[in-house]
Amino acid sequence: MSHDEKVISVNERIPTLQEKRRRKANKRLLSIVVLFFVLMMVLVYFQSPLSEVKSIQVSGNQLLTDEEVLEASGLSEGMNIWNIDRNTRIEQTAQLKEVESIEISRRLPSSLFIQVKEYPRVAYVYSEEGYLPLLKNGQILDTVHDSQLVGDAPILVDFTEESLRETIGEQLMQTAPEIVSRISEIMYTPTEDAPEELTLYMTDGMEVRTDLSSFAEYMQSYPQVHTQIDGAQDGVLYMKMSPYFRENDTAQE
Repeated sequence: MSHDEKVISVNERIPTLQEKRRRKANKRLLSIVVLFFVLMMVLVYFQSPLSEVKSIQVSGNQLLTDEEVLEASGLSEGMNIWNIDRNTRIEQTAQLKEVESIEISRRLPSSLFIQVKEYPRVAYVYSEEGYLPLLKNGQILDTVHDSQLVGDAPILVDFTEESLRETIGEQLMQTAPEIVSRISEIMYTPTEDAPEELTLYMTDGMEVRTDLSSFAEYMQSYPQVHTQIDGAQDGVLYMKMSPYFRENDTAQE
C-alpha cells in the first residue's frame, strides 16, 4: 500500500471520529440538562404543598381513640412528609400504657399510616369507684362502671399490688380463651399455708381454688375435670398439680 493511500484512509476516518465525539458531547449535555430539571422538580416538590401530609390513618386501636394516638405522636396534617423523624414519633406514642408496639409508614404522595398494637385487656380490677380494665402488661386504665362492663374478661378482687396484677395478666394470656371465658371472678385469697392461693367463681357455678404463679398450667385441665364432678354436689374444686374436689362440709377455707 502506498503512502498516499494511507493518508487518504486516515483522512476519511476523521469526520467519523468527530461525529462520534459530537454525539458523546450531546449525550453528556442532555444528561446534565435532564439531571438539572429533575433536581429542580425535587426542590420545587419539597418546597411546595405537594410534600405536605394530607391525611393520617390510624388502625389497630380499640382502647385508644384516633385523637389520642395522634396527640401522643405529635403528627398532624400539613407537616412535611419527609421531615418527620419516625423513630422519635414511635417512641413518643409508645409511652401510652395501652401501646405494645407501633409502626409509622409513609404512603406517597401525601399520606401517613399508623399501625397500633395494643396490650390485650385480660381482666377488670374491682375498686370502690368501679372497675379498672387490666392490660396484659399489668397496667390499669380509667374506671368503667357496671353499665360499661363488656363482660369479656373476669373481675379481679383484692389484687392491690401491681406485681400481682402483672402476674395474673400474664397467666390469663397463657390460658386457653375458652377457659378464661368461663371465669366470672378471681379473688386473691392467700393463706399462711398457701400464700399464692386464688379463689375463682366460674360461670357454671363452680368454686375453684388454684395458685397464682401456676394458674395457666393448673387450669388447663379444668373442662375435663369439671365433667367428672356431680353437678348436685356442693363443694370446692382444687385445681392444683393433682386436682381434687371437696364437698362443703369438709372444704377448707
